[in-house]
Amino acid sequence: MACFFRRRIAAKLGRTLQQSEDAFIPALSAVSVFKKQKTADFKLPISTLRTNGILPSSGDIQLQTENLASQLNQDSVLEDISADRGVIYFTVNRKLLVQKMLEPFGGQEDDRFGLNSELFNTLKRGTTLVEYSSPNIAKKFHAGHLRSTFIGNFIANLKRSLGNNVIRMNYLGDWGMQFGLLGAGFGQFGCQEKLKQNPLQHLFEVYVQVNKEAERSEDMKQAARDFFRQLEQRDSQAMSLWQQFREITVHEYQHVYKRLGIHFDVYSGESDHQDQAQEVVQQLQSQGLLKTSEKGTGVVDLCPDGDMSSVCTVLRSDGTTLYITRDVAAAIDRKQKYHFDEMIYVTDKSQANHFHQLFQILLSMGHSWADRCQHVPFGLVQGMKTRTGEVVFLEDVLNEARTRMLDNMSQSKTTKEMENPEDTAEKVGISALIVQDFKGPLLSDYKFDWDRMLQAQGDTGVFLQYTHARLCSLIRRNEGIEAAAFDPSLLLEQTTITILQHLLRYDEVLYQSAQDLQPKHLVNFLLKLCHLIASAHRQLPVKGSPRDVAQARLRLFSRACSVLANGMRILGITPVDKM
Repeated sequence: MACFFRRRIAAKLGRTLQQSEDAFIPALSAVSVFKKQKTADFKLPISTLRTNGILPSSGDIQLQTENLASQLNQDSVLEDISADRGVIYFTVNRKLLVQKMLEPFGGQEDDRFGLNSELFNTLKRGTTLVEYSSPNIAKKFHAGHLRSTFIGNFIANLKRSLGNNVIRMNYLGDWGMQFGLLGAGFGQFGCQEKLKQNPLQHLFEVYVQVNKEAERSEDMKQAARDFFRQLEQRDSQAMSLWQQFREITVHEYQHVYKRLGIHFDVYSGESDHQDQAQEVVQQLQSQGLLKTSEKGTGVVDLCPDGDMSSVCTVLRSDGTTLYITRDVAAAIDRKQKYHFDEMIYVTDKSQANHFHQLFQILLSMGHSWADRCQHVPFGLVQGMKTRTGEVVFLEDVLNEARTRMLDNMSQSKTTKEMENPEDTAEKVGISALIVQDFKGPLLSDYKFDWDRMLQAQGDTGVFLQYTHARLCSLIRRNEGIEAAAFDPSLLLEQTTITILQHLLRYDEVLYQSAQDLQPKHLVNFLLKLCHLIASAHRQLPVKGSPRDVAQARLRLFSRACSVLANGMRILGITPVDKM
């Protein structure tokens, strides 16, 4: 394991420089590998030791590097120590590298590979509440909600794998003037039979129709205002229709989330905090934070100088609350109910200012825990369409991905016979969606491309799944050949060493992902692993090799398969074992 080697190098540095070995652990990192190039295993930038006060910050950095390297002797763990351009490089004994990286083998230990690293000791653990997906009832479940769903699920999976107690929350847009429009419109354009047959589609159709009508009819606008007022006053008939809309929509969404392999611990919504939002207004008033604008609206001054140059509206002139007022109420309620240590909101970048204002208001009210709330923003997806035209709901995207993947699989000569090709096509299609979404920085916009996304070659989700399925097939074909013990000297080819060097980086990649909540680190690590495995299949055949060599190589492929599968699950991808 990487932590074994990191600790041994840190101990050597600690003894040499008369410092605690723990001071060197964060400074040591595994070296990125290249397929056809020998590299050292770990590196130590001297600039880090200068910054941390372990070495003098003045003087020639190269002389410092060479001087320290000359004091570090080789031993049974380290076979080479070299210095170059302000960095010390450490090469581990090759037999020991193979032995430690491939032991222990099998059982639950494989699933914890890389997750017991001391790098994670500095991470704060506790209860993490992640709010993600959060579609609006009766509106399009657009590409932004799809991104939020994937990203939020990744963050929740990552936090859980690193030992946090995670609460997954779907905060539905289920309140506001759109329900006035929907309620008023349903009476005119709605049909209970259509609502039962295709709830999301019918509600969306009614919503589109009533919006068009409201644009040209003042009567319809007034009817919408009247219906929403009835909702605010808890009129039984209005509430009954609203409840019906909400329940059937949540039921439909749960079906779609199940297809994605995603679950939520809590379905919440703006409606849950309507009364509490009024309490927030009263608290703001009693704390002297609520001001009245020239338009008669209730505002909070967010400018540190108190000059009203930056205000946030929390109350309409008619006394009704806004989205942000309900968000303040929701945050306070969640802290009281779940006692979270951190709360993460996953929405597109257009809401960055909203969350800045939300956290500022909470801090102004004296809620210091708002410092532990975070907004993870993401860019927009352009050009997501199905063959029939514009995407309306997430289900259209999933159906399209499955259909296209089935087409590709049926035309491929390498596709294996399988019991449920539709299920496999669905899982692989979802993998393709996720990897396309995760390859770059989350803040970047990107152009959706069905053909590129579903390619079996190249850096795609299909390539990840194909590699995993191929490894599973190799392991199945050689069942029973694994040995309880193995000879590390049988795995000293450069191809093997390169794979193991790459696996040394796994805990660092997870640590980096935990620091900035960006999935690109893990995606790119797994894609590179797949490319290395593709080379290894050609250069390290199991079939036709002597039994002890075959056993050793199978152990390498099994470890790679396990890391690949675990990494995919953190990303939210269900690995398939046949393709």
